[in-house]
Amino acid sequence: MHDRRIPEWLRHAPAPSVRGFAVLAGTEAIARGILISVFPLVMYRALGDALAVSKVYFFVGLASLGLGLLIPYLTRFVARRWIYVVGTQMFAGGALLTLLGTPLATVAGLSLVTCAVVTTFVCFNAYVLDYVAKIELGQLETSRLLYSALGWTAGPVLGVFLYRWWPAAPFLIAATAAYGMLVVFLVMRLGNGRLITKSRAAPANPFAYFHRFFAQSRLITGWLFAVIRSCGWWVYVVYLPIYAVENGLSPQLGGIAQSVSNAALFLAPLMLRFIHRTSLRTAIRTGFLMAGLFFLLAGLPHGVPQLAVAGLMAGAFFLILLDVSAGLPFLLAVKPSERTEMSAIYSSFRDVSGILTPGVAWLVLLAAPVSGVFVAGGVGLLAAWKLAQGLHPRLGQARITVEGGARRPDEAVALPVFQGELGAERSEPV
Repeated sequence: MHDRRIPEWLRHAPAPSVRGFAVLAGTEAIARGILISVFPLVMYRALGDALAVSKVYFFVGLASLGLGLLIPYLTRFVARRWIYVVGTQMFAGGALLTLLGTPLATVAGLSLVTCAVVTTFVCFNAYVLDYVAKIELGQLETSRLLYSALGWTAGPVLGVFLYRWWPAAPFLIAATAAYGMLVVFLVMRLGNGRLITKSRAAPANPFAYFHRFFAQSRLITGWLFAVIRSCGWWVYVVYLPIYAVENGLSPQLGGIAQSVSNAALFLAPLMLRFIHRTSLRTAIRTGFLMAGLFFLLAGLPHGVPQLAVAGLMAGAFFLILLDVSAGLPFLLAVKPSERTEMSAIYSSFRDVSGILTPGVAWLVLLAAPVSGVFVAGGVGLLAAWKLAQGLHPRLGQARITVEGGARRPDEAVALPVFQGELGAERSEPV
């Protein structure tokens, strides 16, 4: 009798929509985007040395990798919704802790924010797999890209200008956005995910698939593409602002460059058209080759820091082309029956690049200036270009249509996009 007076949306929570996940991703982009250009400056000012910054990022990367591998195990004992809630609070707490300005507080704040990103990322992907149908993943990626564009394009430049005006401003905005993530999450009422009947069999363990991963060279190649591409973003995001400060350029230059580069995300449809008209192999090789050459140009001892910045920005444009294309060889090589487990292995590229890049930079900075890190990044990108030579020329091209007829030469091939490959799941630090 009394149930009739209770609104339907209170009695039965509506199923989470694609738009809801896009809003959640967009809120996260605001929190991350406004700090991505600020943290390298804060770390450099707190520690006073690019080598020390590399050491900190190296050990923070190790911690985030360990946490990312531990979260699936923790979900057996702690409800997923509470893990996500803790992740948002870690993000807000890390941003607020950095306001103290001491070296210890800055390092602790960076650690909390980095671990928070890993925590919320793992939970977010699990919720997407629970609530979003496979046929809607393309719509989700488009929506995520649209809702995240503002945070990734305006966030970096806004962050550095606000930091100059009032150092606490970007961190307060990031903390507010983190609480906004929590509010959106609670409104969506995701809970612990979709209720599934308990199976008698033990849950699949991604680590059990490592032998399958190492037994397939195509999977290893696809994973290496993702790692090296992510390393390129690390070099661009972390060491460009430090290079600008050390060479007397504006501290805001790093944020401006990142915002301009991220604006190229809006060109993703044109990049997909380029892939359709050429081939996936051509797009990947073009991206790695041009990005590597521009990074090498930026690292040459030409004595013109403006030329180095321009070279890095040009290289970042081709990194976005790789964001669109370089994740596809892995997906196309995965068997459908192993896709869930292999995607867990694939996602480790973010943490591995977060360890590899500062680790290599640590060694380079022992004997060379920051520009030497650009050279090391360029060499890695060119190595990936050489590795991509082994890709099949027709990779990603369908030979027949669904109906069984021959595909016309002028008909575009619908390439799948790996979940989180565009916009929301950027491989940048913080």
